[in-house]
Order: sequence, then structure tokens, then C-alpha cells
Amino acid sequence: MDKILIRGGTPLKGAVHVRGAKNAALPLMAASIMAEAPCTLHNMPCLHDVFTMDKLLSNMGMEIEFTGRYMTLTPAGLTSPEAPYELVRKMRASFFVLGPLLARFGRARVSLPGGCAIGTRPVDIHLKGLEALGARICIESGYVVAEGALQGANYALDFPSVGATENLLMAACRAKGVTRLTNVAREPEIEDIAHFLNGMGAQISGAGTDMITIVGVDSLGGAEHVVMPDRIEAGTFLCAAVATRGDVTVFNANADHLPAFLDKLRETGAEIDVHGSRIRAAAPNGIKAVDIATRPYPGFATDLQAQVMAMLCCAEGVSHIKETVFENRFMQAAELIRMGADISLDGNTAIVRGVPRLSGAPIMASDLRASASLVIAGLMADQGATAIARVYHIDRGYERIEERLAALGASIERVRE
Repeated sequence: MDKILIRGGTPLKGAVHVRGAKNAALPLMAASIMAEAPCTLHNMPCLHDVFTMDKLLSNMGMEIEFTGRYMTLTPAGLTSPEAPYELVRKMRASFFVLGPLLARFGRARVSLPGGCAIGTRPVDIHLKGLEALGARICIESGYVVAEGALQGANYALDFPSVGATENLLMAACRAKGVTRLTNVAREPEIEDIAHFLNGMGAQISGAGTDMITIVGVDSLGGAEHVVMPDRIEAGTFLCAAVATRGDVTVFNANADHLPAFLDKLRETGAEIDVHGSRIRAAAPNGIKAVDIATRPYPGFATDLQAQVMAMLCCAEGVSHIKETVFENRFMQAAELIRMGADISLDGNTAIVRGVPRLSGAPIMASDLRASASLVIAGLMADQGATAIARVYHIDRGYERIEERLAALGASIERVRE
């Protein structure tokens, strides 16, 4: 099993290019289930989660060619509307296939999902929405079994869940009549999926707002689409630059996708410059504490909370971080404390008291974003070495992160035990 070994204390400097967004690429792949002609996705990230979705779709009969940054998905051979436990358990995003399978076949059998252990994240909001569209749903031996012809409906989500919004949006494209979804997620990834589906012949309006209208169509064709840049990866590299008192420019980024995050970076005293698709972050004199509360988009992204916590460990003053989206998402705190951080937890709030320095230590990743925060902490630690175990978590969402950080001057390598 691999570990990442870091000898920190060196400011990161240089430039890095952001890959395509994992959180857009996976539902885009799932959406291709409904196409009646090949679909091509450009700017695809080479990630373990993408490979897992590839295996899942291939297991159903999809023909997939993945070369470089291009993926062609040919759905003509799709025969099985079942997503088995062996594959779905590895990645929660596998559950995105439920809506498209139901829309294409009129039935689906999908295992309840696995993925990061950051709370219960129940799927009932997905199922209630599909039932509102006319699906009959039951749970059998750990599988969701859904069947029925979908009909347009008006449905308000109990919470603006990104995954539920995407599943219902995809399913409604093939439903009879008009569907109006309210209190939906507004994340940029939702807009990216809607753009792809419209390119296939769907009729979707309102993506990016709190109400989406879908006029169902009888069939969807193929499409060619460029996956949006990964805003969470961009934010992670910017955090690493600020945390190490470095100066890094992130290319292929969209600052409009990171409004609350960039505002908070500026509030710490970091220098933030935006020029087109480039974002530069520098903090040569260190940073001061800030208070943060995660919120659905356009609020502060929960997927950047852990990275910011690590960054604030050596800030001047006391920071308060309130997590409102997921429970149990401070799992990185215990490992940061092992490195010398002063963090206390009070329910869904973390109090981070800045310390002069962090020290390297053997630590263990617990989930995708927590693992990114531990990498940042390792880059900050100016005493000893940091050895991060369970790095398969970080490989789910960051492509060759050790090589890209090394290109910015970090002393970091992947080692095999």
C-alpha cells in the first residue's frame, strides 16, 4: 500500500493546471446511459473514481474508450439496468446511474452506495423525487429497485442536495411532460450537466438557479462536451500556496465558481489576483484567522472546509469553522492535532487556535478531502517528515498530486511500503 512522504517548510512557487472536475465528470458519464448515439467528453480527469465509473458502465454493456483527456462512451450495447454492490460500494457517485437507467429501461436495480465516511448522507431525497415522477421503489437486500414510466411533475427538494438534483434532472429528461424542480442545488456542476444534456437534445432551463424546468423528450442523441475545470482542486492548490507562504498561479480555473472561498482567502490577508482563467494566491507574510461556515453553493463549499482548516492551523489568532452540510466532517482534526495543531470541537463547530508551527508525523487519511488537508499540513510542517497512509482516498479526486506539488518546489514523494 502506498504512502505519501512529505518534508515540509518550503513555500510553494510556480504554476499548476487544474484538471476537469470530478464532480461533473461522473454524472456526465452516467448521463450518457440515456443517449442513443456515442458521446465524447473532453478534459476528463484521470482519477480512480472515473475508472470506477468506467468499470460500472462497462459492466452494463457500455463501450468506453478513454485515451488521454478524451472519453468516448457508446451506449448501443447497454443491456443491463443493474449496478452491482461490488462496484457501487466503492464510490457514492455510482448512485447517479439510478435516474438514467430508470429513464432508459423503465426499471433499475442499483446497490445502495458507499464512498467517503463523512456522515449518513441518506438517499431518501433521491428516491422521494423519483417517486414524485411516477417510479415505484422498494429496497431489496441492499438494492434500490425502481420501475415505472416517468411522468413530469412539480417537486420541491427537502434540501438542495447536489446528487439528488443531478439524478432527478437526468431522469426528468425522458419523462412525459414537464417537470419543475424547486429548492435544487445551484452548483456549477449542475449547469455543466444541463449543458451536456441540452447538447443531447434535452430541453432544460434554469440550471444554476433554485428552480429547474425540464420538458421531457422521447429520445436523446449523442453529444460532445468539455468538462468544466475542477473548482475544488483549484481551491486546494490555492490553500496549499497560502498555507506554505508561497506564490502559486492556478491555470484553467474559474474564479466565478469560488466566490465565497476567494473572499475568505482575501480576508486572511492573502494576495489574490484573478486574470481570466488564472488565479494567483500569495501569502509571503503569513495569514490571520477567519471564521467560516459551509453552505450550499454559492456559499462556502464543504469540500474545501478540511483544506482551509489545515491552512488556518498556523494563522494568527483564533478561527471558527462551522460545518452545516455534512455531519462527521471534521475527521481530519485528530490527525492535525497529532502534528501540533490546536483544534477543539464543539458539535458542528471547530475552533482552530493558530500555532507557530506544525511538526511532521505519521498520519492517516480518512476521506478524500481530509486527505488533501493532511497533504497541506505536511507541506506546512517545518520539523520532521510527514507520512500519510491510506492515500487511495486522495487518488479518488486528485490526479498525481505528489508530482504536481513537487513541480511547485515541494519535497514530496509516493513510497510503497
